[in-house]
Amino acid sequence: MADTKDTKTRRLIAENRRARYDFEFLETLECGLELKGTEVKSLRQGQASIVEAFGLLRGGELWLLQAHIPEYSHGNIQNHVPTRDRRLLVHKRELKRWTEAVREKGITIVPLQLYFLGARVKVEIALARGRKLHDKREREREKNDQRDMDRAMSRRR
Repeated sequence: MADTKDTKTRRLIAENRRARYDFEFLETLECGLELKGTEVKSLRQGQASIVEAFGLLRGGELWLLQAHIPEYSHGNIQNHVPTRDRRLLVHKRELKRWTEAVREKGITIVPLQLYFLGARVKVEIALARGRKLHDKREREREKNDQRDMDRAMSRRR
């Protein structure tokens, strides 16, 4: 009997925390990642960075660009290129829907998390719209106000 998604363990490799501050997320999607053998071994060592990475639609396929997976430490001459373009594996209907959404001005594809789901490497991507400076300031102000209210409530108790 095949394992369901619920029973597989999820182990985080890399997270893009900065994206939560810089972008407003419209929709998220979990997709597979086409990797070479030495890339998987390097990821198992917990080495990766997706902070500067972004998604791109090219030739009817979804690609992850500028994701940095360092060379495998015990690799040989056939080691991979650390910042090569990697194809994302998604269903056709999801690809079609996201293609239409990305055509809209100001929408981009941002990776949020890179993780192992069981033995497979998955990446969580999001359709995102960039936040303006005043949006960031407003969000920061709201968080500070909420923090102040929480402090005041805890002092009253």
